[in-house]
Order: sequence, then structure tokens, then C-alpha cells
Amino acid sequence: MHKVGFIGCGGIAHAHARALSSIGERVEMVAFCDIEKERARWFSQNYTAGKAKFFSDYREMYDKVDLDIVYICLPPFAHKDEVDIAAEKGIHIFIEKPIALDMETANRMVEVVEKNKVKSQVGFMFRFGDAVEEVKGMLCNYGPVGLMMGRYMCNSLHSPWWRDKSKSGGQIVEQIIHIFDLIRFFMGEPKLVFTQMNNIFHKDIPDYTVEDVSGTVILFKDGGIATVSATNGAIPGKWIAQLDLIAKGLTANFIDANHANVYLTLNPWEKKVEISSGKDIYLAETLDLLDAIEQDRPTKVPMIEGARSLQLVLTAARSGEEGKPVEM
Repeated sequence: MHKVGFIGCGGIAHAHARALSSIGERVEMVAFCDIEKERARWFSQNYTAGKAKFFSDYREMYDKVDLDIVYICLPPFAHKDEVDIAAEKGIHIFIEKPIALDMETANRMVEVVEKNKVKSQVGFMFRFGDAVEEVKGMLCNYGPVGLMMGRYMCNSLHSPWWRDKSKSGGQIVEQIIHIFDLIRFFMGEPKLVFTQMNNIFHKDIPDYTVEDVSGTVILFKDGGIATVSATNGAIPGKWIAQLDLIAKGLTANFIDANHANVYLTLNPWEKKVEISSGKDIYLAETLDLLDAIEQDRPTKVPMIEGARSLQLVLTAARSGEEGKPVEM
């Protein structure tokens, strides 16, 4: 049984703790850590009936608890050396996106994970959706992806740290990275990025320094093009993340990671494939990590993938700030 610890007991940690609770025969949550110790205590009481130890200092947790896996669920600005310590102790790592706010930190994470040969999984859960996985498989029989169009729409003030660009990196970096990552997943590595962004809807909100509208064009090495439009000024209470994909012979309209309408367009008649699934994508990414550890194989989204998608969104943000295209 794998012994699991948590660093960061905020909202996203609940999704992972619930997933782990559903597979108790394979894992045991033994420690929780948060700068607000009461939150760590709450997790211990609610997910382990108080059996797990709780801490406010992750270094103390590493020293006092024997761990096999650590879930790092921190805001991007809060990353220090928690990945380094885990890797050096031989602890496998699940880390939420974005893994950092700069490439120096991200590249260090990649190096220490690879040097110490521990498994790592980055929380790009949309990659595990049944619709995403099925379309990825179908593309083996069709031509290259020539165009993708991504949209992300929400309307929320979020946490105070999220509204501060120096702590979150902005909406593109902290939130829309999911869409950028899926585009990389389907289209490969980008060549050029051009972004325009602005704060239209939150000018009267104190300390709101992130963009709330943005549009990005990405050019890929093989000539393919992707566009990403995003806003934090749409429908309150709704979180809409959608993608359209056009390849030679296949068009896919993703409603979400588990649902898509796929049209096979090489025939002179319409052939439509509907993909609909209730798959728990948070559980799926955890199961992949456990299987990778037990089978000694790579995870589907190792740390290097987190670094590459981070580089893409950091480049997009830089383009938006400079107002000109930026080469990768």
C-alpha cells in the first residue's frame, strides 16, 4: 500500500483526496500539510478519521513521516524546494499545474525528478478524458491536425492570490494552461506565439492585476495553427472549456474532456461518432501514477510535460505584455 502525503490543503486537494479515498485498498493518506494548520487538521479528520498526521511545515512532514507519494497542491508562487526534497528522498510526485512561474524553477524540477528516477505526474487531468483519449487514438489513421480552436469562459473573482499577476501569472498562465496543454497534446511543439490581452471587466476591483480577456494565435512547426480565446467576464457560476479540432479526414467538437462529436470527413457521406463518458478524470490521473510506480513505466504526464506547457503559456503572456509575436 502506497503511503501518501499532501502539501497544500486547498480546493484542488479535495478532488485528489476524494479520488484516493475511493481506492483505499491501494493507498493510505498518512499526512497533510498546509500553512494554515487547521486546514491540514480538517483534511486528516474528514478523509482519514483523524489518523493522518498534520503539519504546517512540509520539511517537518518529510522528516517525520515515511512517504511513498506526495501530492503537491500549491499555488504557483508558493513553490520552493518541496519537489527537490521529495525526489532526493525517493518519493514519487503528483504536482498541480502550473508547476512554477518561471522556467528556471520548472527546469530544476525536471532535472531533480529525472536524476533521482522518481515518477512524476502533472495535474493536466483533461488529457485523461475518454473523448480526448479516443480522438488522440483515432488520429493515427488520419492526416495531421491543421487547426484547433480553444475557448475558456468563466466569471469569478477567485482567490486574492489568483487576482495578483505576480502570484498567479495571470489567467493564461494559471487557468487557461489546460487548453494550451491539450493543444500541445494534439499538435506537438509550437514555433511562434502571438497574444493580445487586457483587463476590461475588473478595472474597478482593487488589486485585480490579471487579464480578463485574451486571444492567442499559435503557429506550429509543421504549419498548423491554433487559436485560444479566454475571458473571466462571461457567465457567473459556469466554467466552460471547449475545443474544436480539424485534421485531414476528421473534425472533432469537444464539449468537454469526456464528451465530443467526431465527424469522419473523407467519405462523401456524413459519419458521426458521439463520445460520451462519465469517467472521473481526477481518479484516472491518480490511477495512472500508481500503475506507473507499480509497473515501473513512465506516467502519461511527467514533469517535463508540465515544463513544456508552462513554457508555452509564459511565452503567450510575454507576447501579450510586449504586444508582438514571440518565437518559442
